[in-house]
Formats: sequence, structure tokens, C-alpha cells
Amino acid sequence: MNALRGALGGLSLLYALVFLTFGLLHAGIGVGPLREPVIVPAAVVETLCAGAMLAGAYGALSGRRWAWDGLIYAHACALGGVLLGILALAFGPVAGTALLTWYHSAMAVVLTAGLTGAFYVSRVRR
Repeated sequence: MNALRGALGGLSLLYALVFLTFGLLHAGIGVGPLREPVIVPAAVVETLCAGAMLAGAYGALSGRRWAWDGLIYAHACALGGVLLGILALAFGPVAGTALLTWYHSAMAVVLTAGLTGAFYVSRVRR
């Protein structure tokens, strides 16, 4: 259980970094050769997702009693933000780029896997 908690905590840090990177891109700040159109609501949602992931990572990596619950809430919150982004791309007035489509798809998969792992452990702990 500790190995999975540490792995999910480390991955949560990585996901927070990815969310912050795309938040910067949507705020109009280029990262290397990457550029995306300015979408302020997306920047806000991605910053909130990064904050949730950082909180979950903190709980997991510092061994807090609420670590598993924090990981569940962080992954669920971030997955909700990603699904909101997918819906915005599908029904929004602006067509998404290939990078945005890939980003949303990949994040949905990894966040679902992390949420599944955290739910599994929460059931086993009882």
C-alpha cells in the first residue's frame, strides 16, 4: 500500500506540472515551441486542477491520515476539469488543436487509472 501511495503521490506531482504547463499555454505564455490560443477559463480550470493534484500529492507523500481520501478527491476533481475541457472542445465555438485533443485524452486516461487505484486501496483498507 505504501508503494502505491508513493507512486500515486509522485504521479500527482507530475500531473500538477502538466496542468500548470497547459495553464500557462492557455494564459498566452508559450513554453518552448508550444503555443496555444488564449482561453482564460481553461487556464483557471487547469490551475485549480493543479492545486487539487498538489494537495493530493502532499497528503500521499507526507503520509497524512487523509492521504487516500486526498488522492481520490484530487483525481476526481482533476478528471472533472478534464471532462469539462473535452466538452468545451466538442461543443465550443473554437476548434481544438491536435495537442489539446491529445492532452485531454491522455489526462483522462491517466486520471481514471489513478482514481481506480485509489478507490481500490480505499476498499482494501476497510
